[in-house]
Amino acid sequence: MDAGMDDSAMMKNDASDVPMVGGAPMFPDKNIVENAVNSADHTTLVAAVKAAGLVETLSGEGPFTVFAPTNDAFAALPDGTVETLLKPENKDQLTKILTAHVVPGRWTAEDIIREARGNRDRFYHFNAVSGDALSAKVTAGNRVFIFDENGNAYEVTQADVMQSNGVIHVVEGVLLPR
Repeated sequence: MDAGMDDSAMMKNDASDVPMVGGAPMFPDKNIVENAVNSADHTTLVAAVKAAGLVETLSGEGPFTVFAPTNDAFAALPDGTVETLLKPENKDQLTKILTAHVVPGRWTAEDIIREARGNRDRFYHFNAVSGDALSAKVTAGNRVFIFDENGNAYEVTQADVMQSNGVIHVVEGVLLPR
């Protein structure tokens, strides 16, 4: 070991095979919530999960596949939307929206691509925990897009962030139920 290396450099080397999301390492032996709270890109999502009372659920055994919108995705919603959803009186609506981003099971990008390619239209259809429909479409270049029930499509910008209780795929937009 280089005597001139500081502790942060050593930690970076030890975690070199661990994906980084929002500037934070996503350790595969930690659960979805334990990792998400460290991502600077997911502070709005974490606040929403807390407000909806879903911390215990998403810390549970799973497995879950979470399509995790970034802070920028939430910021792209109409002005005041996030603030309104975070109010206690809107907890049911917030819970519905958040659980529309969660699919039972551990779906890697490879799994999604294989299933979508197996269909004539190159789509694979999921049922989210909320009961809403999600669809995944794979492009010729293996880019994966997730569609909500309104037809909005958002690209998976970082796939296969493995967790002890599932997998996270970072998406560029908020999936909204009808």
